[in-house]
Amino acid sequence: MTGSASDLGTAAGILRLGNRFCDAKALLTAVRLDLFTVLDDGPATEEELRVRLGLHGRGLGPFLALLTALGLLHRQADGRYRNSESAARHLVTGRPGAVVGFLHGADVNLYPVYGKLTEALRTGRPQAAGDYLGMLRDPVATGRFARMMDGVTAGLGDPVLAALDEVAGPEGLDGLGGPEFTSVLDVGGCRGHLLGQLLTARPGLRGHLFDLPQLEPFFDAHMAERGLTERAVFHGGDFFRTPLPPADVLIYGHVLHDWDPARRQRLLDAAFEAVRPGGALVVYDRMLGERSDDTENLVASLNMLLMTEGGGEYTLAELTGQVRAAGFAAPVHRPLADFDTLVVCRRP
Repeated sequence: MTGSASDLGTAAGILRLGNRFCDAKALLTAVRLDLFTVLDDGPATEEELRVRLGLHGRGLGPFLALLTALGLLHRQADGRYRNSESAARHLVTGRPGAVVGFLHGADVNLYPVYGKLTEALRTGRPQAAGDYLGMLRDPVATGRFARMMDGVTAGLGDPVLAALDEVAGPEGLDGLGGPEFTSVLDVGGCRGHLLGQLLTARPGLRGHLFDLPQLEPFFDAHMAERGLTERAVFHGGDFFRTPLPPADVLIYGHVLHDWDPARRQRLLDAAFEAVRPGGALVVYDRMLGERSDDTENLVASLNMLLMTEGGGEYTLAELTGQVRAAGFAAPVHRPLADFDTLVVCRRP
């Protein structure tokens, strides 16, 4: 959240904006300590929290007071702290609407590299200490990344299906559960959090997921947990080198923004080869220029600068040109969740 125009008209407002990273780090630290999950068991005093979280105690009072001022905690008349309604809904580990996995990832991966934004802007080079393939050699880090991606795709299954149904017509897309469209391929779908939502909503659908081989154990565990093992298949490979398996519907969710325009085109060309005639390509990303306030999506584009070799957010017009160059029909689009744009285009 940025300061309003009136806030930035004063020195105090500008200083407050410059210190917003302190608020962010307070939230990320509370998530790392699992404070909100601890408080889900019931309100607790400062001393009770000190003991349960294994903390020294110095600074804990101001820390809890800051989280209260930010609206994440409430301090009761008896001095005990409890979660705010929003924190209880989104910051308790294991809740359906929780975003703690993403925030853990932001704390570990994004927060440190923002200190190197100046260098990134001067050189155009990513600033992360390691790379994605290096992370995949560490099962703990890979698991943390997979949970981070769960937070990004939470609740997207129904709107994705609704968009596909909306472009249905007597000549084609009559719903994923229909006789023509019985398979969906999620490319770069990590452990299958979105795919699991789609398969649960449409019992007649079979699912495929394509990602690097190191993610297969996490996919298998997640599908087993959801009871979907018999309807979901993992395909391991590098999508720049390995042909994608065929499917009626192919999804690129938060994938294309990882790459420069030339590589995005290669991925769209590969999608055209994989989607069966009459099928559909689904893309969602934080596309620029589609919201009245682009602040969050511009930040996301800087994330790509810091974390990837050539990635960045892009406009709907750019994507339209590229999907048509690949051979797809003109896309339809709609807002998705808080910041994404969802695009659906047919293969003739």
